[in-house]
Amino acid sequence: MYLKHSKDVPQPRKHFEELPIITVQLPVFNEMHVVERLLEKVSQLDYPKDKLHIQLLDDSTDETTEICAREIKKLQDKGFDADYIHRTDRTGFKAGALENGMKYAKGEYLFILDADFVPNPDVLQKTIHYFADEKIGMIQTRWGHLNRNYNMLTRIQAMFLDGHLELEQTARNRSGRFFTFNGTGGMWRKSCIQDAGGWEHDTLTEDMDLSYRAQLKGWRFIFLKEVETPAELPVDMDGFKSQQHRWTKGSIQCCKKCLLNIWRSDYPLNVKLEATAHLTSNFAYLALILLCFLIYPKEEFRPQWELLQNYPWIEHFLNIPIFFFGSVSVALFYLVAQKALRPGQWYKEIFYLPCLLALGIGMSVNNAKAVLEAIFNHQTGFVRTPKYGIDKDKKDKKQASSSRYKAIKSLTPFLELAFAFFFSVVVISNIIDEKWLTAVLLSPFPVGFFYTSLPSLMRMLPSRGKNEADAIVDEGK
Repeated sequence: MYLKHSKDVPQPRKHFEELPIITVQLPVFNEMHVVERLLEKVSQLDYPKDKLHIQLLDDSTDETTEICAREIKKLQDKGFDADYIHRTDRTGFKAGALENGMKYAKGEYLFILDADFVPNPDVLQKTIHYFADEKIGMIQTRWGHLNRNYNMLTRIQAMFLDGHLELEQTARNRSGRFFTFNGTGGMWRKSCIQDAGGWEHDTLTEDMDLSYRAQLKGWRFIFLKEVETPAELPVDMDGFKSQQHRWTKGSIQCCKKCLLNIWRSDYPLNVKLEATAHLTSNFAYLALILLCFLIYPKEEFRPQWELLQNYPWIEHFLNIPIFFFGSVSVALFYLVAQKALRPGQWYKEIFYLPCLLALGIGMSVNNAKAVLEAIFNHQTGFVRTPKYGIDKDKKDKKQASSSRYKAIKSLTPFLELAFAFFFSVVVISNIIDEKWLTAVLLSPFPVGFFYTSLPSLMRMLPSRGKNEADAIVDEGK
């Protein structure tokens, strides 16, 4: 679908004769490292000052509140129409803050930015005119990556997100299927939000929930992959895990909430099927965990089939398509995205593909836990991803390590470590038996589980220092 619709670049049907008022909504919670940078970049937006309304929606419980009040005062002194709205009650978390801010928004169009985003000056000018079509309810821009080359983890995350944003979102939108707001870096029509029922906080992915409800009401969305809005990627494994846990759990909650309504709608069958695949895709983590238990450490424990013993080539004939659909297809998916976004450098990312596959496997325990929590309605708070203001590839490493913003500790790394040792035995066993191909194909399993478990476990060691242990902030409370 992506290749088929590659030339179908959306264009505004017409332009506003007079630019409308835009409210820039900035939901923040304990973002002392990035909120000043955020407000500075918002003040540089290329849009008439008398048509720009800035809302800083602050739920913070630390000194971020002082920084916010000070920076908003600076903007007001410069002539900006800027409001500082601080809540002491975090009801609804981010969704609640956005819903509360919408009551006071002066613009019909709401441009939403998370605290770690750094908008380009021309982003409003490149998006607002699409709303001259009254059927358009939301415009989503493509995320960029400020610190892509900071470490191995950020490079792999960038590849994951590039695949989702460049390929998935483009293909869904341009082929007429459902696609969703990514939570930030996009602009909503206020009346679209209201018509869809407003921001609701019964899921952890309020963006996906509202997107499906709005599209079921008949509103059209546009994804602009040509317009980039850069952001900061999580630089540590625990931050990445908490983000993935929230996204995975929230998507399953949305599946339970929206899937039946999608099938009751008048959309074509192919649209319903793709939406079903989208909303149920994270159930695959349960299947991956099951696969982990079904791989035995020794060949003799496998069931013996006479046909395979007499004709060993049949096993290879069966394994090749499984490998192609399970691994090669994934590699091609991400390489196509890199070729589109980094035409002169995409081949450099080939080296990171095995790491990407390994990380996907290693995250299966963390994300399977999130799926189970959603299935059994286990309620947890909105745990925001720690951000450290790292906007360069190798800058401010000390900032991340010394910051008191840390993801919540859990027992998940111990289970991941157990899986890592188990699959190490599996791989070593196959090496001893000189089954080289099997050993190579299974090697991402121990690598992935060691990669996800060891950084988390290292942070738990007492030798890391009492100060760091005392600084852990439970963002879910």
